[in-house]
Amino acid sequence: MKKFILLSLVFIASLLAPAINAQPQAPQSAEREQWMSEMRQYKRNYFTKELDLSRDQQNKFFPLYEEMENQTFKINEEARLMEKRVSEMPDPTDLEYEKATDAIYETKMKEAELEKEYLQKFKTILNKKQMFRLKAVERQFSRDMMRQHNRLRNRRADK
Repeated sequence: MKKFILLSLVFIASLLAPAINAQPQAPQSAEREQWMSEMRQYKRNYFTKELDLSRDQQNKFFPLYEEMENQTFKINEEARLMEKRVSEMPDPTDLEYEKATDAIYETKMKEAELEKEYLQKFKTILNKKQMFRLKAVERQFSRDMMRQHNRLRNRRADK
């Protein structure tokens, strides 16, 4: 999950980087929102196909799944902000280093707890086979996104 979010952010940043200098702020935001919406829909379609979700399952699963993703993003964002603050300090104390390090490593535990919590909710929506396949589909989706990102990057480098 953490890898997917990181990969998604890298992918988004690489797509938006040329537009940052070329366009005013308002259109950027609208384009980013549109892109995010398209990505969300692409992911939904991907998971629906790979997990063979019924319409009823889709309606119940995706709001919960996206809620979990948003909470995971917040957990990671807090750790990244603390890490950034300490990195940018002119002379951090050992205590500041320790607190930031603890926050970074606790992120994985918080993510695991969150996933375990949502696992119980998903069990009421997905069948046993779908539950088993969920992690594999997440990894597969992340790999596919990385491949697409690399293809785009290579195309830009060739130009």
